[in-house]
Amino acid sequence: MRYLIISDIHGNWEALQAVLADAGSYDQALCCGDLVGYCADPNEVVCWVRDNVKAVVRGNHDRACAGLEDLEWFNPVARAAASWTGSALTPENLVYLRSLPRGPITLDSFQILHGSPLDEDEYVASSAAAGQAAQYLEKDVAFFGHTHQQGGYLCHRNGVRRVMPPDFEKTRRVIQVEREVPYLINPGSVGQPRDGDPRAAYAIYDPEARTVEFRRTQYDILSAQSKIRDAGLPEALAERLQFGN
Repeated sequence: MRYLIISDIHGNWEALQAVLADAGSYDQALCCGDLVGYCADPNEVVCWVRDNVKAVVRGNHDRACAGLEDLEWFNPVARAAASWTGSALTPENLVYLRSLPRGPITLDSFQILHGSPLDEDEYVASSAAAGQAAQYLEKDVAFFGHTHQQGGYLCHRNGVRRVMPPDFEKTRRVIQVEREVPYLINPGSVGQPRDGDPRAAYAIYDPEARTVEFRRTQYDILSAQSKIRDAGLPEALAERLQFGN
């Protein structure tokens, strides 16, 4: 079984299309949340996820755009995007977002979640945070999102080690998953990377081979930026796509 693991699409249809073209064959797709927010194609993204993704957990932007979260806690740019997205979503897609489950979800030998096992809004962005989160995993391998940074953490009894994504000049990196060692793995953000690499990010997981393949792919950033501007969304949302921050 080969799983396509995606996260943080954020309404970026161009980036999602590029990921699907690059991924090739896989058996099931899974998503670690934040289908919408920031970019200008929320309905296209949600419709594709509804039809094609085996399991999805909700993200904070999914809750906010569906009216389940107080926008007071969002910064002005994120608040403007959430308000616009909520008004742009079809009734059917709003219902779908409101029905998404809170993570973690267990799928056979691994889990998917958005933030951390205890708090779906927590950013697991340091070795210390990963070490604490790993104590609450029900499986040795867990995929999470939220930080928009591809990579992750191997939580060995001798300490937590970083799992690194591909270098900027490369498109893929394969890691071998050790047995009986907790892993927290972030496939990266499809639609709004924040690790200095503007390419769309995702992962392919093969539990039988015990491999995770991090991948990056170019996409039509100019078209995504144009749609953001045409929608009247904040300019910062268009600009950041160019730099991956």
